[in-house]
Amino acid sequence: MSFNRRSFGPNSQVSLFTLGTMRAIESSQQMYKVLESAIAAGINHIETAPAYGPAEDFLGDSIQRLKLKNKLPEGGLIVTSKIQPGISFDEGKSEIKNILSRLRISKIDNLAVHGINLNEHLEWALNGEGADLLTWAQQENLIDQIGFSSHGSIPLIQKAINSNRFVFCSLHLHLLDPQRIPLAKLAIKQGMGVMAISPADKGGQLQNPSQMLIEDCKPIPPIELAYRYLIAQGISTLTVGASKTEDLRLPQKLSSADGPLSQEEQRSIERLNSIRRTRLGNDFCGQCKACLPCPKQIPIPEILRLRNLTVGHDLQAFAKERYNLINKAGHWWETVDASACNNCGDCLPRCPYHLEIPDLLKDIHLKLIDKPRRRLWD
Repeated sequence: MSFNRRSFGPNSQVSLFTLGTMRAIESSQQMYKVLESAIAAGINHIETAPAYGPAEDFLGDSIQRLKLKNKLPEGGLIVTSKIQPGISFDEGKSEIKNILSRLRISKIDNLAVHGINLNEHLEWALNGEGADLLTWAQQENLIDQIGFSSHGSIPLIQKAINSNRFVFCSLHLHLLDPQRIPLAKLAIKQGMGVMAISPADKGGQLQNPSQMLIEDCKPIPPIELAYRYLIAQGISTLTVGASKTEDLRLPQKLSSADGPLSQEEQRSIERLNSIRRTRLGNDFCGQCKACLPCPKQIPIPEILRLRNLTVGHDLQAFAKERYNLINKAGHWWETVDASACNNCGDCLPRCPYHLEIPDLLKDIHLKLIDKPRRRLWD
């Protein structure tokens, strides 16, 4: 069976799906089984990081075992690992050498700056010690391609893409949150590879969707519709955080499904968006961001997006998880929740939808506030 590949920067051709390794860290044997199944599903691209606990050690061991059994894909595996921004030159050198040691390889195919979420992170990579570190690693032939991941603002990501320093990027791209799709298309137009970060879990916990969302997407399962939407947009590769072999069944089914959306898929997406808007009625937030800046620095559009999904598709479990991470994840996520609203009304005249924003913020805060869950790779 032949599997489709897409360009991921000038030097890599990767599968439509990428195995994310943060969920297969219970044992080396778990990683081995997941990696073996991923290869059988047509996957040749693996995403890992030092921050994922023992993932790199387990992955390095599993790659060697599969190599001895002659089970690696044709052309070998392409591995992407990461370094945190802001570390010193010497710390970075040590980290890169440790990554190579854990993975049992002599060269990292793709090294991403993990979390360019603030302007100072980008400055570190372009003009600071990070720039020197990345240049040194390429000159020493320890890494091939350089990229970045980001959970940051749209202007910051655009600046990183336009810097011409990176040849790939990893972004939050989702069927239920398509606002960064234009950034992905900009990157692709410039010859960069684009990886969608967690399009299922961070895209709405689509691996365990609400019954309402299932009905809204019929006849196509929500996760399949989300995958096909991103593939049809031209995204290079989609991450799959597999913890067991069964998690690779859908990626295997879609391993060559890189054509445009079918009429049935288009109708499902149009109906999904229409139903959401109808359910929200006059409270629908169109994500235009005209309400910003908020004097209290409340991320109004993001919080109202969670309200759109809660009311629109009953994705309360997902929205609760995201909402209760506010101010608990540092620069990886928002830092001010809706309780900070003091009804100043500054946003009201700017909203083209004439939303009663303070009331909506209070409503969704009461619906979602709960104890925060621990992030998977903390």
